[in-house]
Amino acid sequence: MRHTNSTSSALYLMTAAIIGSPISPYARKVLAMCALKGIEVEIDPLVAFYGDDRFTKLSPVRRIPVYRDARVTLCDSSVICQYLEDACPTPRLYPEEVALRAQARWLEEYADTRIGDVFAWRIFQAAVIDPGVWGRPRDKAALEAAVTTELPQIMDYLEEQVPAHGYIFGDISIAEISIVPYFANLNWARVEPDANRWPKTVAWVARVRAEPAFAHYEKLAAPLVRTPIADHRRVLGELGMKLTADTYFTATPRRGPMTVK
Repeated sequence: MRHTNSTSSALYLMTAAIIGSPISPYARKVLAMCALKGIEVEIDPLVAFYGDDRFTKLSPVRRIPVYRDARVTLCDSSVICQYLEDACPTPRLYPEEVALRAQARWLEEYADTRIGDVFAWRIFQAAVIDPGVWGRPRDKAALEAAVTTELPQIMDYLEEQVPAHGYIFGDISIAEISIVPYFANLNWARVEPDANRWPKTVAWVARVRAEPAFAHYEKLAAPLVRTPIADHRRVLGELGMKLTADTYFTATPRRGPMTVK
């Protein structure tokens, strides 16, 4: 993993903590950003539905991740990543040229909204969250509709954006950091995009997922998908992840004000 050369930034980022389960693509986005910047983190692997009242004070919309260091407590993955880029500018993970940087930010927004809506809130929720958290049967019709109608629209768009080789803006950037984490959640929902139909995108995703900053946290998250939520913290600790001293976990799940129903 690459390390920042910014001594001043390291002074206050050295105690960074992430509140949020690595199952979340939004949390893995921030974890990858930290890894690429060389920022050491400790984690409270919280599934947001299980946050206590103190968690609501940190994240008023009850979503993860929450990022904390000696200076700030921040919500929203895009806000966090922009802060990390400003605080630790080496290595640069947003393109330097203004037009390319704007394009990268658009891809980040597209990931956080459109891809997140379909991959996370329609597919992963129907396949994993609804039965695992709320005890509801899988909505097979809704899942099938998302996979057959909405997923192809996203894959068609990405096929136009990604390169046949390497990364979108030359080096790994916020575009890869934002988009690629959703594909593990897609696989955990037992959905595999067709490599014959979208060859560039499938190959690009595989290249990014093989990078240590992505592969490490995906490997940690994968067993948690099959583990009772109350045991996530223990399992992650046994896998060698540095944990926060405290947790915001509570045993009774509840929906946030912006949770997709």
